[in-house]
Amino acid sequence: MLRRQLLHFGAFTLGGLPVSLVQAQGGTQKKLVVVMLRGAVDGLSVVAPYGESEYAASRPQIALAAPGAEDGLIKLDSLFGLHPSLAPLKRHWDGGQLAFVHASGSPDPTRSHFDAQDYFESGTPGRKSTPDGWMNRLLSALPGEPAPTRAISQGSTPPRIFAGTASVASLGLGPNAMQRRAIDDPQMQAGLAKLYANDAQLSGTLRDTTQGRGEMSRSMAAGEGKSMDPSADAGAPSARSFAADARRLGTLIRKDAHTQLAFTAVGGWDTHVNQGAARGQLANRLASLGEGLDALSVGLGDTYKDTVIVVVSEFGRTLRQNGNGGTDHGRGNVIWLLGGPVAGGQVLGEWPGLDGSALADGRDLAVRTDFRQVLAPLLQRHLGLSETALATVFPQAPQTWRYADKLLRT
Repeated sequence: MLRRQLLHFGAFTLGGLPVSLVQAQGGTQKKLVVVMLRGAVDGLSVVAPYGESEYAASRPQIALAAPGAEDGLIKLDSLFGLHPSLAPLKRHWDGGQLAFVHASGSPDPTRSHFDAQDYFESGTPGRKSTPDGWMNRLLSALPGEPAPTRAISQGSTPPRIFAGTASVASLGLGPNAMQRRAIDDPQMQAGLAKLYANDAQLSGTLRDTTQGRGEMSRSMAAGEGKSMDPSADAGAPSARSFAADARRLGTLIRKDAHTQLAFTAVGGWDTHVNQGAARGQLANRLASLGEGLDALSVGLGDTYKDTVIVVVSEFGRTLRQNGNGGTDHGRGNVIWLLGGPVAGGQVLGEWPGLDGSALADGRDLAVRTDFRQVLAPLLQRHLGLSETALATVFPQAPQTWRYADKLLRT
């Protein structure tokens, strides 16, 4: 029972030590936060191609109105508009800190949520045998001094993306995320240390766990913990609860000088029925997401200038609405990039168009940009990953990094 308790509160794997990186360039610490939208969000509603006639014609009930109309899109350019529920992010777009890469996704054609999420998190589309996640490989590939909170996963379940030999700290959800547990008791720690003294793996996990929880608790105890929204998380997150969790994560990243990588996920995007347009099911969830992402930036504070936030989903949804007022599993989607280093105010990507001849399988937005072609340049230019290290994070990835000179500020 003690062993299970240790594993629950400790690292997601038993092997390896956590590693911390403080960038040598100017002494600043570059940070990466990945937000995964599980369930396949409708990218054609997030960043809607209102400039194409096929968009509204294919979605008679759920298409968003053009910018300027009632409940209309927020204009990004002459082709694309942002869903009106994402209005909290408009200031980031106007400030040049928000960009999108459209018609992006996985080269694997699966429409299985399980497989597509696995392929994104492993970083090896089409290959199910990969044992670890790409963010764990990234954690191991970056140089630096050891620290127990260099990588943080927020949520109640260890994600595939952090599976591997490098230890990862865990931050729960809700205002009691860092409440004291049995593992925090010094007598419990001493007993476990004695019990596992002859087991290098378990004693290492115990050390990582106790140090990580102690460091996170000290960081969160300074000041802003009392002003956090105290609402509880019950079921799908509301705008209020998601914003509180996101701000809590941002605050922890800002207060803990060792933290460089973080991952969190938001569910509820599988809108087969009654998706809605400017109002309804999807609009409500996007409002929660937009408020949460803005709250994350507020929590990051001054460190926002050194942080890139990447928002992804496993695949997109069909161009045409179905008979239930929703959309089904599709292919191409949109990757969001948010943060101080981002060269924002632009929609990137090779746009294939929505003409029937351009659709994947005659029904979906085509994938023209492999998700690794977006992530790889970020790892190199933002985190300083070498070519050799990059090859371990994304093995067998495309050799051409799309938009490498356009994603980040020079």
